[in-house]
Amino acid sequence: MSLPPLIPREVLFGNPERAAPLLSPDGTRLAYLAPVDGVLNVWVASPQGQDARPVTRDRDRGIRTYFWSRDSRQVLYLQDKGGDENWRLFAVDVASGLERELTPYPDVQVQIIEHHKHRPRTVLIALNRRDPRYHDAFRLDLRTGQLHLAAENPGNVVQWLPDADLQVRGAVASREDGGFDLLLRGTELEPWRPAVHWSACDALASGPVGFSRDGRALFLRDSREADTARLVRLDLESSRPAVLAADPEHDVAEVIAHPDSFEPQLVSFIRARREWLPLDPDLAPDLDAISTLGDGDFSIADRTDADDRWVIGFSGDRTPGTYYVYQRPHRRGSYLFDTRPALQGYTLAPMEPVRFTARDGLTLHGYLTVPPGTAPRLLPLVLNVHGGPWHRDVWGYDPEAQWLANRGYACLQINFRGSTGYGKAFLNAGDREWGGKMQDDLSDAVYWAVQRRIADPARVAIYGGSYGGYAALAGATFTPDLFRCAVSVVGPSNLITFINSIPPYWSSYRAMLHQRVGDPDAEPEFLRSRSPLFHVDRIRIPLLIAQGANDPRVKRAESEQIVEALKAKGLDHEYLLFEDEGHGFAKPENRLRFYAAAERFLARHLGGRAEP
Repeated sequence: MSLPPLIPREVLFGNPERAAPLLSPDGTRLAYLAPVDGVLNVWVASPQGQDARPVTRDRDRGIRTYFWSRDSRQVLYLQDKGGDENWRLFAVDVASGLERELTPYPDVQVQIIEHHKHRPRTVLIALNRRDPRYHDAFRLDLRTGQLHLAAENPGNVVQWLPDADLQVRGAVASREDGGFDLLLRGTELEPWRPAVHWSACDALASGPVGFSRDGRALFLRDSREADTARLVRLDLESSRPAVLAADPEHDVAEVIAHPDSFEPQLVSFIRARREWLPLDPDLAPDLDAISTLGDGDFSIADRTDADDRWVIGFSGDRTPGTYYVYQRPHRRGSYLFDTRPALQGYTLAPMEPVRFTARDGLTLHGYLTVPPGTAPRLLPLVLNVHGGPWHRDVWGYDPEAQWLANRGYACLQINFRGSTGYGKAFLNAGDREWGGKMQDDLSDAVYWAVQRRIADPARVAIYGGSYGGYAALAGATFTPDLFRCAVSVVGPSNLITFINSIPPYWSSYRAMLHQRVGDPDAEPEFLRSRSPLFHVDRIRIPLLIAQGANDPRVKRAESEQIVEALKAKGLDHEYLLFEDEGHGFAKPENRLRFYAAAERFLARHLGGRAEP
């Protein structure tokens, strides 16, 4: 087959030229991420992107999460050390350049709860400073840096919910049966009372969205009395729910509320592609106008306080991150930038939605990307498994799918049972099925591709990170004859040690993990039967394993104990350890090192191409 020129790894996986644009709330400035000496930092420019200058000075991991203060004077950002996920909050005065660390507490993780225009000098945050297992809620004064306790965690709260005045009046609390309770109170001085109970069956698909502006109603994603999560308005006085948006096959995804009334205006459903539904009819013409700006599916990245300008991001299967500023009064937009303009000189591959039936009759959905200009016939195939597992793959630009297709492989991504977005029956069908029916779905995806003569059965790899890394290890262990090789990135190898070593701040989710994966104390043999580590003798294919040394979710031992077992049995493997990374690879030099090794590994065993 004749393939287009190789796309350099640097173009696919290096830093973007610019990314993540946000207008200041007053609309006078534009911020975005861009490299400074190879490290992502926040830049500030005019609204048209002129006179740009960096305002942060990170020299190590790069900044990935930032936002404007609502008075438009400061940029705030999160940073951790070496991938440990103990996020710290920093603020930079845009005019003076003065930087402050707002949460200077070692080994403490900050979470951003809320920051909006009605309390511009206050950020509601959560900190596990008192106890590493639990996050308490605090109001942070951006002028003085002082913290004021808003709610103390009794030991089971996994989410805090503020009203429009940043008073913590709601909380989601975990239950021992794997479900969640929604707790409410009239003021921060009143006791909590249970308002909604979500059983374990509904828990992962349901949860609060936010209060109405007057605090008399609560908006929920709610799958009670339905299979899919619907957007519901719950009247707090009468306790009557009213359904605002629903789809019989797909959960509500994004919910965008009015910045003043807090009433939901737009919701999206991710079917084969993202589709928007306007709840506010005044926004229907805006959606029509926005859809003509670019190619692909769009999202609303930002809105000014006056709500006269929106930042719109488009992602197509062959167009990564194109941004526009949409002028609402005139219903027209202006181009802002592309995140990776260097890709415009290369031929990218289309991503096609696919569906098929699993061995037990369940309908599975996913996406297939094949080398551009190539007939999908008897190709080497990489089954690319998403993480989570309570997550899903979506249509749009995927750098790994493009990388694999460019190197000559078909890339198949399947939303196996347990994936989100398809209703609770589909999600709950993955309970206790790690290494079981979830893995069968992945095998069935390969059989589907082989039966349709898309894939060469002698040249199939399984590849993934996090849960996908576990699935790659499980594929190599439980179905070694199906795959030619496997690539596992930060994947658990022993479900017992994985569950027993979760981060302290995940302790409130332990009952959920026991419900959906297994209980190490009550059923160790079951978890051993689903753990690749205890079945290494069944492996007959080469493995590439990559791990971040500081990963707080999937500890270094998860990779190293299976690497030791592979060594002891003399099995073919490669191991990459990244001493300055956590759960994934934030630093571009580490990403490039990993993808260089991965494409050499795949080329050696599947016969595809590799960049020298």
